[in-house]
Amino acid sequence: MLKFETFLRQILYLLLLFNTFIMQLLQNKVALITGATRGIGKGIALSFAQNGANVAFTYVSSEEKALALEKELQAFGIKAKGYKSDAGNFKAADDLVNAVVAEFGTIDVLVNNAGITRDTLLMRMSEQQWDEVINANLKSVFNLTKAVQKPMLKARKGSIINMSSVVGVKGNAGQSNYAASKAGIIGFTKSVAIELGSRNIRCNAIAPGFIETEMTAALDEKVVQSWRDGIPLKRGGTSEDVANVTLFLASDMSAYVTGQCINVCGGMLT
Repeated sequence: MLKFETFLRQILYLLLLFNTFIMQLLQNKVALITGATRGIGKGIALSFAQNGANVAFTYVSSEEKALALEKELQAFGIKAKGYKSDAGNFKAADDLVNAVVAEFGTIDVLVNNAGITRDTLLMRMSEQQWDEVINANLKSVFNLTKAVQKPMLKARKGSIINMSSVVGVKGNAGQSNYAASKAGIIGFTKSVAIELGSRNIRCNAIAPGFIETEMTAALDEKVVQSWRDGIPLKRGGTSEDVANVTLFLASDMSAYVTGQCINVCGGMLT
């Protein structure tokens, strides 16, 4: 019995060491994540908190969900705060960054995740539907990246991660506005990486494929299964799949990676 208890203590000690190592991936870093109260954004926020980052995040509507996420993140022993902010508004983005820096001291990682869709064929698409998507998806990335330059240039380090999409790489019927916004993000990412690389500020993009979230759960199962069947890995992705790549790009493990767009699509674009 004594040997078993000793063995158990050793196992618990090793687990504690392992957990400590994992936590060090983003230990004491400050991350700002836009659109984090659900789906991919929430998955990223949880992953960052688990790995020791203090997390500031934005939301646009549900204060109840934001408060719930704050508590969920704080349970990992880190500092977390939600900010109601429209990333598509230039002044609001600048005010947000100033508020986060005032509260957290700096911003080490920016994840531009906020985005919307207004899907319809081009012949039916209104100017408003075009402008809304470009503003929310692409202009928001410009707004936050420009604003976050200040603390990152001061610190001479930082990681900016922009959420694109496989639709931005290959296009898709009925999503010309969305595809344009996500393709624009890739070009923007590569340009920023070149501009800020000499200051040790990295900028990368992630292009998720078919990711199963709360939104896809409402779709017809037969349709969803047909999408899965067309993917080499034969499954839809999860928020955790995207969060894992985001974690890598946010951490020092990717210190020599910048200007890249990483497809997280189960081989869809192979």
